[in-house]
Amino acid sequence: MFKKILIANRGEIALRIIRTCKEMGIRTVAVYSTADKDSLHVKFADEAVCIGKPQSSESYLNIPHLMAAAEITNADAIHPGYGFLAENAKFAEICGEHGIKFIGPTPDMIRRMGDKMTAKETMIAAGVPVIPGSASLLESADEARKVAKEMGYPVIIKATAGGGGKGMRVVWQEEELENNYNMAKNEARASFNNDGIYMEKFVEEPRHIEIQIAGDQYGKVCHLSERDCSIQRRHQKLVEESPSPFMTPELREKMGEAAIKAASAINYESVGTIEFLVDKHRNFYFMEMNTRIQVEHGVTEEVINFDLIKEQIKIAAGIPISGKNYTPQMHAIECRINAEDPYNDFRPSPGKITVLHTPGGHGVRVDSHIYAGYVIPPYYDSMVAKIITIAQTREEAINSMERALSEFVIEGVKTTIPFHQQLMRNEDFRKGNFTTKFTEGFKLV
Repeated sequence: MFKKILIANRGEIALRIIRTCKEMGIRTVAVYSTADKDSLHVKFADEAVCIGKPQSSESYLNIPHLMAAAEITNADAIHPGYGFLAENAKFAEICGEHGIKFIGPTPDMIRRMGDKMTAKETMIAAGVPVIPGSASLLESADEARKVAKEMGYPVIIKATAGGGGKGMRVVWQEEELENNYNMAKNEARASFNNDGIYMEKFVEEPRHIEIQIAGDQYGKVCHLSERDCSIQRRHQKLVEESPSPFMTPELREKMGEAAIKAASAINYESVGTIEFLVDKHRNFYFMEMNTRIQVEHGVTEEVINFDLIKEQIKIAAGIPISGKNYTPQMHAIECRINAEDPYNDFRPSPGKITVLHTPGGHGVRVDSHIYAGYVIPPYYDSMVAKIITIAQTREEAINSMERALSEFVIEGVKTTIPFHQQLMRNEDFRKGNFTTKFTEGFKLV
């Protein structure tokens, strides 16, 4: 087992990893930018190293600075968390070259799943259902027009190196295609330094349901049930839950088998997630694979009583997994609390937190790095907390969440708490009647 792990991340996920490392008897190294010098992950780690200026490119994305921090502290492993360099194959490669274990999959696995077209081709070969689409990257608007005509509208144009909704455009009719093709290509180039784009049939009234998986270094893979991530805004998840209110035992078994096939196709090692779109007829299609721990991993942890960070570290250390497939035993719902103004088009709201009171009570988990007096910097993701409520039934979990949100006080900045409060009272949400388009018609009062 590792003696010391450097956490190449910040905020809530860094703190989450530190907690598990402490329980495992592993020493931790926090890294931080000058903007994060007062962050809790810096205070709770055994050691802390400043790695640069506030801008991510000069700190959390600066590989030489991260490697220097690992070497001067004699860390024998690096945990990347999520975001930043978590799915950067070059970073994983450099860790290996320096004799430091990257806690995640191999560089080749990251590359194969990071490129959306390569991932899709791999899934087709493995027999995993995929959304009909272009056979390769699109070279011109004329080629895009031809492919769209063959598939039928609506279609969706996607960046092959994409994520977070960047380089993604839905096209409903031919007259809109060329403009959207050019916009997607330009956005992909600006966001990922890669303007490769492809096209898929647009699935109407979809659910976004993902399967958590784990694979070890010995070829064994298992699934740890599903999460429903359909409540989104501009392709960014807002609420996640398990089990999905749309799921049936038969569908879970089929999707679980497909997820295991997908991971086994690349001999995947580490924890990861296979994301699917599920249509109203419960047909499901592979979307992408996340080769990292996810923001919403705590939802799965609570419904199957399982520490996914611990499992990730154990896999990296060469410990075999049990190979058992899991079924949710409880119901859990997570709300992401962002420092944004939901009454002003979710505009970011960085600044100083003057008052903070977090909810508690039976079946309430809060993962956060904030405190009264903490200054939310404007340089990073706006998420400041995750609330998870756990209960025997979905209705009870929603009621518990409604109560927990009413206790959550954050003053000094705007947050998305009012949005979540109204969502928990929404009749369609409570009945499980929603798709990925649900928030488009959702009006705050």
